[in-house]
Amino acid sequence: MKESSDSQVPANSLTSEELEFAASILKAIAHPIRLAVVQILSQNQRLSVNEICQHVGSEQSLTSHHLSNMKLKGILGSQREGQRVYYYLKLPALTNLLNCLDTCVNCF
Repeated sequence: MKESSDSQVPANSLTSEELEFAASILKAIAHPIRLAVVQILSQNQRLSVNEICQHVGSEQSLTSHHLSNMKLKGILGSQREGQRVYYYLKLPALTNLLNCLDTCVNCF
């Protein structure tokens, strides 16, 4: 946490760089399928595309598109084993965001 000097900046305020980073992460996961992928991967160390499709309930082409975008944004990592590609969370702290969303959604 940052220190505040008198009444200038609250101790929990974010810098403009931190806000930019947070906005880019939020933008990268701002879709129900992408949020579901984060949720599923937060509960499993890694999953194949087919396993993710089963959990999410979407077609492989659509899921693969979302996985590729999330990988490009640095949210996910992948590892190829033979013909299968396994995905994992590169930002495990996103589980905190899921907890926050759960709290907020249950407030309404």
